[in-house]
Amino acid sequence: MLAIDFPMALTFLVLAATVVLYATERYSIEIIALGSVAAFLALFMVFPSESGGRAILPADLLAGFANPALITVICLLIIGQGLFQTDALEKPAQIIVRWSRGRSHLATVPVLIAVAILSAFLNNTPVVVMFLPILSAVAATMGQSSSRVLMPLSFIAILGGMTTLIGSSTNLLVANFAAQTSGIVLSFFSFTPIGLLMAAAGAVYVLFIMPRLLKPRKTMAEELQSSSGKQFIAQINITYGHPLVGVESVSGMFPALKDMTVRLVQRGEKPILPPFENVVLSPGDTVIVAATRAALANALARRQPLLDTDATGQIENGEALAAAPGTMTLAEVVVAPASRLMGRTLLQSGFHAETGCVVMGIQRRSRMPRMAMNDMRLEAGDVLLVAGSDDQISGLRGNRDVLLLDWSTAEVPRRRFAPRALAIFCAVVGLSAFGVVPIVVAAVAGTFAMVASGCLNIRQAMRAIDSRIFMLVGASLAGGLALEATGGAAFIAEGLVTVLDGSSPAVMLSALFLIVMILTNFLSNNAAAVLFTPIAVDIARQIGQSPEAFIVCLIFAANSSFATPIGYQTNLIVMGPGHYRFSDFLRAGTPLAIILWLTFSIVAPWYYGL
Repeated sequence: MLAIDFPMALTFLVLAATVVLYATERYSIEIIALGSVAAFLALFMVFPSESGGRAILPADLLAGFANPALITVICLLIIGQGLFQTDALEKPAQIIVRWSRGRSHLATVPVLIAVAILSAFLNNTPVVVMFLPILSAVAATMGQSSSRVLMPLSFIAILGGMTTLIGSSTNLLVANFAAQTSGIVLSFFSFTPIGLLMAAAGAVYVLFIMPRLLKPRKTMAEELQSSSGKQFIAQINITYGHPLVGVESVSGMFPALKDMTVRLVQRGEKPILPPFENVVLSPGDTVIVAATRAALANALARRQPLLDTDATGQIENGEALAAAPGTMTLAEVVVAPASRLMGRTLLQSGFHAETGCVVMGIQRRSRMPRMAMNDMRLEAGDVLLVAGSDDQISGLRGNRDVLLLDWSTAEVPRRRFAPRALAIFCAVVGLSAFGVVPIVVAAVAGTFAMVASGCLNIRQAMRAIDSRIFMLVGASLAGGLALEATGGAAFIAEGLVTVLDGSSPAVMLSALFLIVMILTNFLSNNAAAVLFTPIAVDIARQIGQSPEAFIVCLIFAANSSFATPIGYQTNLIVMGPGHYRFSDFLRAGTPLAIILWLTFSIVAPWYYGL
């Protein structure tokens, strides 16, 4: 058995310290990951080591930051951002919510079961990519945090992928390596019966218990925006060709404006007050509504917007808003004390001429006036919902008449680009799922297409990149290389054989599962599989048993990467959109890994007759 030397001991120390610091969350993931990479670089400068017959260079330790899996994850995050920016999956989400009648378990459980079934026959990664935006949109439509559904999405895909030979790349890797070293050939459904039992046990936990363990996590801006139910006074000018022309009131209300409260319809000099009986909207009418910011944003984002995107009534010559449709940003500003806007209407204030922004709504805390928005005289403390380009909104920071609420800044979805965003997304998923091109090629091409087609701009694409994922993957691959180069991985494997010497086959099988399950959460699952495949075959031969049980054990254990975000690619994909922390995976994933270990330890000896 290998002896522990100083470089191996230092490698174990750095890895242990890194994992502990990740779990405590006292420092940011980025600084911890950077510190671990720096430690490994220093270690191999002082104690040179070899791997595969050549010396380990700094470039080898840093190669993880250009790893194809990392590039794939980053590109898929950008593609997902393109779907989000265009609201491309709003309709499917609404259909799912309508079908489930607003009950969250009816909306998510069938979708997750479908994910598990698909993952048995397709690679896990494109399946998760396909359903991540759908479940995120469903969660948003139901007013829930996406953190309650995205980690279950990743885990259920892994469980489904464990049931067939092609369910994951790990399954194929182990099966091919085992066929070369032992002559055992696994068929498509060789381990499906025991895989279904394990997947069923894990699915009960994932679908019904794990969501209760996950904390709803949102960014600060999302929390502030979602907690605000305040309403703005806005006006809708009905012109020829407007989508509301010909809309008739029903039971005193306008169904087309169900998310808004209509306070007044101004028809020439005649105001029409609620309840509205047999009122048909016609060109020239002005509809005064009270609505939340979300309702106004939806009205503005429609392919045929209900709200004007020009400054009619706010400037004398009706000059159009400079920002093109689809590049518009909404923000909230507060009229400052002693502002020059006080006591003036929007037309008198010259706000649009000075800032380029258009006021879409006015919110007054003291009362909700029943008058046209353009007739209201502004007061200190009024909150204005303004629209403009990103540069125009940023320019409000230096304006002395209003105070910009930075957290309120958000871009209006580019819904007119939704069809092309969906087409790009489907092409990426289809090409990668059916093996036409490698997934990294499809993802990079899809990212370029999202930006080139106008679904995203460069700034939005860069904002989708999660620095935590970038640093986590690069640092974990450097740690895996250090563990192999110093002999640490081989030391653990040989130690397992020594400790288990003389134990019953069932105990050996259970222990092998446990050790590989732990390592796969810190090495890549493929690295753990390759490392332990010859060991598993050797253990089976030493005790006179068929290697098949030990090879299948290795497949399931290497797939049990639930306790860390670095354990599996799909965990990294959901980490950013779900706003997860390292501790979330430890808390929610560790029980699942233990359930699978116990299930396998009970079922496998019976199934294989050990």
